Amino acid sequence: MDRLTAMETFLRVVERGGFTAAAEDVGLSRAMVSKHIQDLEEHLGARLLNRTTRRVSLTEIGRVYYERCVQIVAEISETEDAVGELQARPRGRLRVNAPVSFGALHLAASLADYMAAFPEVVVELTLNDRMVDLVEDGFDLAIRIGRLADSSLIARRLAPCRMVVCAAPPYLDTRGMPLHPDDLAGHNCLGYPYGQSRDEWPFEGPDGPVSVPVRGTLQANNGDVLRVAALRGAGIVLIPTFIVGPDVAAGLLRCVLPGYKVPELAIHAVYPHSRHLSPKVRSFVDFLVPRYGDRPEWDCWMAEV
Repeated sequence: MDRLTAMETFLRVVERGGFTAAAEDVGLSRAMVSKHIQDLEEHLGARLLNRTTRRVSLTEIGRVYYERCVQIVAEISETEDAVGELQARPRGRLRVNAPVSFGALHLAASLADYMAAFPEVVVELTLNDRMVDLVEDGFDLAIRIGRLADSSLIARRLAPCRMVVCAAPPYLDTRGMPLHPDDLAGHNCLGYPYGQSRDEWPFEGPDGPVSVPVRGTLQANNGDVLRVAALRGAGIVLIPTFIVGPDVAAGLLRCVLPGYKVPELAIHAVYPHSRHLSPKVRSFVDFLVPRYGDRPEWDCWMAEV
């Protein structure tokens, strides 16, 4: 027995004063309406209705049950309406994970503007460069940079992650400008210890792909640290443009090896697969996609992209 359907049918019989009128309202046969009431009475072990050839009336137990059914069905209806409202507009807590540098430099401003547009969403942002498990750690969404290995997640591309090799002018004036990737062997190359380019930097050049070994006196797992070291003249760095774009545009850092391009990565928003994506996640991703695009603001200094 579908107890909720039986309860709703019972209410309609009482309110309409009979089985035939109730059957017309709910779109069932009179026999099916009668069966719902019979099953309900058998389940409860009590008679709910007094039946005559002309009408039905509530028994004493039926009246008590009727009053409770009115409350229960009303509460269920209100709950469904509330869920529908939650599905219709973004609201609630949105837990986001993002890399430290990108989160601080770019996502923070985006979050502020998003919250202004969707004031019923409360954002909880966690910044770290560790690859988190979204489901296990309870995140609704994460921003990830690079190649995606977890096929169980849904990914939306937000922007390219272009990489540049650059150094401060005083460093280049002292140590010289590299003209070929092989020249990096004579330079202090500042590196990211956990990336694919830790010990070798890949390039696409006039003669095809080339990968050269590099070494230096500093490795750091944070791009902001490498940026500061490069600005202070410590060496040459391979780094995303979303970190150093303004510095290159201002002349504080100079791109080297302009004839050689570092393979491009991408910035994605990823979230667990779900048939019913919540409005808060959907609205946040939809908000970010046009905000960045294929030529984000941090790449505006580039002549071509």
